[in-house]
Amino acid sequence: MYSTATKSPPPTAPPMYGQPTTGFPVKSANYYPNDNFQGPPQVLPSTPAQWSTGLCDCFSDVPNCCLTCWCPCISFGQIAEIADKGSSSCGVSGALYALIQILTGCGCIYSCVYRSKLRRQYMLPESPCGDFLVHCCCGPCAICQEHRELQNRGFDMSLGWHGNMERQNAGVAMAPAVQGGMYR
Repeated sequence: MYSTATKSPPPTAPPMYGQPTTGFPVKSANYYPNDNFQGPPQVLPSTPAQWSTGLCDCFSDVPNCCLTCWCPCISFGQIAEIADKGSSSCGVSGALYALIQILTGCGCIYSCVYRSKLRRQYMLPESPCGDFLVHCCCGPCAICQEHRELQNRGFDMSLGWHGNMERQNAGVAMAPAVQGGMYR
């Protein structure tokens, strides 16, 4: 009724030497031995990453420290634009932060939301305490740390989200445009 033969391990895919590298996954009949092959398993980090700098390392980037000390709405706006992936502009987020700070004296109500967003995006720990408490007690230091974190991850904060994406995609070739129209 049942087969007594043992199952052999699934065949592994041969290496693709000599194949052009396009950056896009290529599926061919020769590469994947069966149609159910899903590729290598995705391994997610089991522990959160660490912040690249400490909360009180403000003087490791003096220009950012001075900008955040005298006009935190600019630094915050830059962080918010990158964290929102361009869906909100630096100016609007910075102005909203300044308005909340002026009206309530507690811009941390708004800025702590973006610290939480950055932590989720980059799997950073909630340290040294909760996001609201960090921004409430050490708002300028928290904004400086978030700014440095994005810079250390390769973002040029003065370019914004769209400028960084253009810079990143500058080496990618675009498909040629088709000239003309339909002909009979």
